[in-house]
Amino acid sequence: MTVHFIGAGPGAADLITVRGRDLIGRCPVCLYAGSIVSPELLQYCPPGARIVDTAPMSLDEIEAEYLRAANAGEDVARLHSGDLSVWSAVAEQVRRLERHGIAYTMTPGVPAFAAAASALGRELTIPAVAQSLVLTRVSGRASPMPNEETLSKFGATGSTLAIHLAIHALKQIVDELTPLYGADCPVAIVVKASCPDERILRGTLGDIEEKVMAEPIERTAIVFVGPSLAASDFRESSLYDPAYQRRFRGRQ
Repeated sequence: MTVHFIGAGPGAADLITVRGRDLIGRCPVCLYAGSIVSPELLQYCPPGARIVDTAPMSLDEIEAEYLRAANAGEDVARLHSGDLSVWSAVAEQVRRLERHGIAYTMTPGVPAFAAAASALGRELTIPAVAQSLVLTRVSGRASPMPNEETLSKFGATGSTLAIHLAIHALKQIVDELTPLYGADCPVAIVVKASCPDERILRGTLGDIEEKVMAEPIERTAIVFVGPSLAASDFRESSLYDPAYQRRFRGRQ
């Protein structure tokens, strides 16, 4: 018996990987986070599969589902939104599985920030403008931030910031980052990236609060901050320069 943790993507059902889809189709049990995972993905479950929405469940209750499946010798497809590597709450589940000696696999998914960048039609790393992307968040009820991981410290690098789970703290974002990036620094907020009701709000650190007040956003949003969001007058990468020699070109 194996628990297959699967990154279900940012929202759109067709943004799951082929591997993830095929695993769902082979597992007689499917646990999914119904509050944020598209229910359309359940169409890939085999007939008669046991399907459990974990949104209202505690970790103990989820663990009990794993033990029930283990006792029955049934593989489990465990769906989490986005990608498993960040803010997935997989780590504590893996720890409990290891205590029970239950095998597991992890299949990556399309992360929310990537879907949001696609919605913006932007590459987030622009030559000589921004070559680093910081994925971060602010402290919340579910998990506090470590003392050294602050917006101001990340912002001091000048990197593009992708701030997750933080629309409720927009004032904090503006207050901490304006002295570092300037009031005219571009900001883009992507709500429910890749979903049918996806929404984009663009502005600057100077006016984004006012714009959000006019078009309220409650949750499921990523706040991007950084000069790369509006860069147009930038040097081209050397990657495709005719004078740039690389082994795949075979030029002398």
